[in-house]
Amino acid sequence: MNQTDRRAQDRPRGSGGARPDAGDGPARDGRTERGRQTRERIADALLSLLDDGETQFPADRVAERAGVSRRLVFHHFADMGQLQDIAIARRLDQLAAQIVPLPAEGPRGARVAALVEQRARILEWITPARLTMMRLENPSERVEFATRQVLDFARRRLAEVFAEELDRLSGDRRADLLNGLDAVTTWGAWHHWRSSGLDPATARRTMETTVHALLAATDREPCPAVRERP
Repeated sequence: MNQTDRRAQDRPRGSGGARPDAGDGPARDGRTERGRQTRERIADALLSLLDDGETQFPADRVAERAGVSRRLVFHHFADMGQLQDIAIARRLDQLAAQIVPLPAEGPRGARVAALVEQRARILEWITPARLTMMRLENPSERVEFATRQVLDFARRRLAEVFAEELDRLSGDRRADLLNGLDAVTTWGAWHHWRSSGLDPATARRTMETTVHALLAATDREPCPAVRERP
């Protein structure tokens, strides 16, 4: 498996599940492509409503936003629950497309800057959908799984980008630092700063300053080789 394959495999991913089109040959290919485009348009319509802050997604409203008939919505999706699941999976795929490899070596300042730039941009982008998802009365298991997948992925990336600093610690101290880094670079902290009145640039600068402050604690730690000397 090459490096590109590994990166693709390690990204958070959504999954589809709409009904396949039938037929064979060129006719099937044309129907399949039109069906795919229609499913994506319907899913994007639901996401558009979600981004507008709506928490209820009646078929008529989704169909109107997508520019299709209500009948066509249920031709491509078994029910609105399936459509909601697939739309969230599509949003996850859109999020994954914005994730680029981050440096795991080199000057700390460059690593922190790269991570904070990516996190701030993505966290600001997902805020409308995240706020709406918090108001959903009964989020599906797939939505909850997708959310957990993204959080786990973000934590793994932190461990890779700051492995040099984390490896100076062990046991609970290492876990505590990783927990702290995780807390200040995920959506909860970003939403706190933004809802407190900070603009995106200030919130980003605050995140960068906080990450540097947490990592500075490891500068006082002797390297493992020194600790192991008698």
